[in-house]
Amino acid sequence: MAPYPPCWSGACEDPECCARGKKCRWPELVGKSGEIAKMTIERENQNVLAIVLRARDGRIDNFCCNRVFVGIDTNGNVLITPQIG
Repeated sequence: MAPYPPCWSGACEDPECCARGKKCRWPELVGKSGEIAKMTIERENQNVLAIVLRARDGRIDNFCCNRVFVGIDTNGNVLITPQIG
């Protein structure tokens, strides 16, 4: 199985467009557990898959409407605002 879902973006190139009326950014999760953040994101927007990664892990550079990277520190806490992309 691939580590990431197939990318879907359509004509969208920004989180607001992709969200289609649902939430696209989660600033309130900064400092929270990465796993809690993943569950929260996927509950609040069922169209995305949240992927928890350590800050030093590589990321895919393409923009996808169905993906949210959740960057965590060495303690497993969210470092920056997760958003669709």
